[in-house]
Amino acid sequence: MSEKANVAVFISGGGTNLQSLINASHEGKLSATIVLVVSRRENVYGLERAHRAGIDTFVYNPKRYPDKQAAHKDLIEMMESYAVDYIALAGYLNLLPESLVRKYRNRITNIHPALLPKHGGKGMFGHHVHEAVIAAGDTESGATVHLVDEIYDNGRILLQKKVPVLPDDTPDSLAARVLEVEHEIYPIALENLIQGK
Repeated sequence: MSEKANVAVFISGGGTNLQSLINASHEGKLSATIVLVVSRRENVYGLERAHRAGIDTFVYNPKRYPDKQAAHKDLIEMMESYAVDYIALAGYLNLLPESLVRKYRNRITNIHPALLPKHGGKGMFGHHVHEAVIAAGDTESGATVHLVDEIYDNGRILLQKKVPVLPDDTPDSLAARVLEVEHEIYPIALENLIQGK
């Protein structure tokens, strides 16, 4: 591996966590080069962020392939062509192909807007998470960076940071506070993983 790790970031939307990783890389807080940004959808702002930072992008839509195997093979070949060392999921909502998870075992991270193992699993993303936290009467929430395996939100936890849930919180106000923490801890957790900490 070169001095800096090559990272592919997978996104689904606006890419604010992508931006935090780009910033950390440029500021020398993340000893990685983001070499590729992968999105399931075109016309998401995260791709614009990548273009502005001079990062190549790849729109990966499995429905455009003759079958799942062809789609998964193309995705792995894309990772290999960019010599990707680590994959960071940043708001990517789809389960990764098992072949990709196997190839990058313990080198794929995800960030989740709650304190896993609470409020994780299929369908628990974005506002669904914050609504569930408030509905459960939790007094704290936060963000979790974890390793990715074959099950949603299941892998080993790398880093968590808590935020209080305030009595008058709405899903929007809680989401804003959690997002700030996400931007803070994701580069740290990824750096620790790269450094073997």
